Amino acid sequence: MLLVVSCVFVLLAGLLDGGQGVLPLRMLDQPRFLIANALPGLLFACLLLAMTRRLLLSFGLAYLLLALVYGINALKVANLGTPLLPADFRMVGQLRKGGTHLLAGYLPHSPWPYLALIAGVLVLVAAWRLEPPLFARRTGGKRLVAGGVLALLLGSVFAGWSGWAKVYNGHVLWMEPWSAASTRVHAGLISELVMFDLQYSLHKPKPDRAVAEQLIDRSVDSLRKRVDTPNAAALPDIVVIQSESFFDPTITNGYAHTDLTPNLHRLAAHGTSGGLYVPTFGGGTIRTEFEMLTGLSLRYFDNLQFPYLQMGRKQVPSLVHVLDEHGYETVAVHGNDPTFWNRNTAFKSLGFQRFVSQADFPHDAPNDGKYMADSAMTDEILSQLKDSGPPQFIFAISIEAHGPYDVEPKDTAARDAIAVPAGIVGKDKTELQNYIYHMQHADQQLGRLADILAKRQRPTLLLFYGDHLPALTDVYRTNGFVNGGDMLAQPGTWLLVDPRSTAQPVHEDTAAWLMPGQLLDAAGIHDDAYYALTQQIGPQLVTLTRAPGAPLPDVDDATRQLDQSMASVEQLRMNHKLQPLLAKVGGKAPTPPPATTASSAPVMAAPAAGSQAQAVR
Repeated sequence: MLLVVSCVFVLLAGLLDGGQGVLPLRMLDQPRFLIANALPGLLFACLLLAMTRRLLLSFGLAYLLLALVYGINALKVANLGTPLLPADFRMVGQLRKGGTHLLAGYLPHSPWPYLALIAGVLVLVAAWRLEPPLFARRTGGKRLVAGGVLALLLGSVFAGWSGWAKVYNGHVLWMEPWSAASTRVHAGLISELVMFDLQYSLHKPKPDRAVAEQLIDRSVDSLRKRVDTPNAAALPDIVVIQSESFFDPTITNGYAHTDLTPNLHRLAAHGTSGGLYVPTFGGGTIRTEFEMLTGLSLRYFDNLQFPYLQMGRKQVPSLVHVLDEHGYETVAVHGNDPTFWNRNTAFKSLGFQRFVSQADFPHDAPNDGKYMADSAMTDEILSQLKDSGPPQFIFAISIEAHGPYDVEPKDTAARDAIAVPAGIVGKDKTELQNYIYHMQHADQQLGRLADILAKRQRPTLLLFYGDHLPALTDVYRTNGFVNGGDMLAQPGTWLLVDPRSTAQPVHEDTAAWLMPGQLLDAAGIHDDAYYALTQQIGPQLVTLTRAPGAPLPDVDDATRQLDQSMASVEQLRMNHKLQPLLAKVGGKAPTPPPATTASSAPVMAAPAAGSQAQAVR
């Protein structure tokens, strides 16, 4: 009976998966694909059997849990276009840190999935009460031994034990390391998760010091010219807006000749702007945020999928540390729970002195739709700016335009008046209108902020960019993009401007990890050799920054070699081992990381007078 039920479980798991490599009919020509994909579920079912002694109950509960994982994967694919990855399970811990409100919005609104889940639970309850035990309660220790072995085997799968690589690898199964989606289709979702977990844990990046040194040696003369540039002017205040899901719709068919972002275009006429390549799509804001704040490309850190959830309290080299060394007051502003995405801990590691989060905003700060309005964020930025004292760096993260886009906005009449390309109807039409409604508020607040900054006596630099494209996957599939490209590879939008400037416009495509160097250069800070290197080398690597699973562009051998060399440079920098190689360039050496002791870990300092904001020292 156990053998028969196990075989049925394997076949039903393949049917649930639906991938072409694990369909039940493939049991005849590649049975190991189906068995490997079902094996963790089988181990769990057998462990339950050892505990409950009930065969159908154990396998039914295991299958119900498997179906739940596949349901979550379907939601992610529908909203973000990519399947589950091992790092996604770190999001479970975010449910108790303000994430429930945000993530619950992506759950299906139809009652049928919940009714099916309830029905499954009722069947299992009936099995528990009616199914007779398969074997006696007392087995002379055999149940205990079998349960212990099964628990160890199952735990070793979740722990990424290297021995499983003999089963879950590209030679035994089908794996495409650059594409979780392709791997899933061929090997099955569960096998894909195990293989990617093993890849991340067993293949941690190992920098080649010699390759990194060769790259720096080839660039040393030009780098010296960059870092030796004198800075005679007063340092400007810097305001950075990371605008949730913002992009210019003119890159899509149907909106190519419209102007839905007039303030963006007005300011771009006197600033630097263009396409922005980011390492995520539809979500994963902290991936773009991490690149912007550190100047490190996640492309070179495959095992760092959600950096804020993985880097702990270790000090990370960052733009914030550089500005702190130049006397800046550094403040982060975000109208959401500070613990979501672990920002309260991550911002300490990155060097922020204060973090103004949701509880620090005025109690009457308005919402529009599901989240805090961008107008409230602009108000808070303006309240933080001072007209005297040290220069300021304010990094503000908006949230109004966050998906999902099925929540009614404050002004439904304005939403309904937004034109939509032909062919986009029903739910897709409403979601697109909701998104544009909120995106236009972001553009309006950009214009409002820039106009006020232009009237200040102190010079101010304004950097504005979108963290990723919104998760309007069905709209993109229907409408498409002007360049005909894949939605995962489309660039977003960025703008760097002095609001008082009347300079000629500069069009420049860039990547998120290159913006810190561009910002420092515009601010007149030229003494950091690493950021000077990113300015010199980075432009040749811009288009390689893509969302996970996106098709990569064809590059020549020289670019490929440069990319590999930059990988070693960045991995050394992450480990605080790059500075000796950059010493020959000159400039200011970064502050070494603190010793790993309890007394040197970042701590919360007292809030500034008159403020409820969290202060970080």
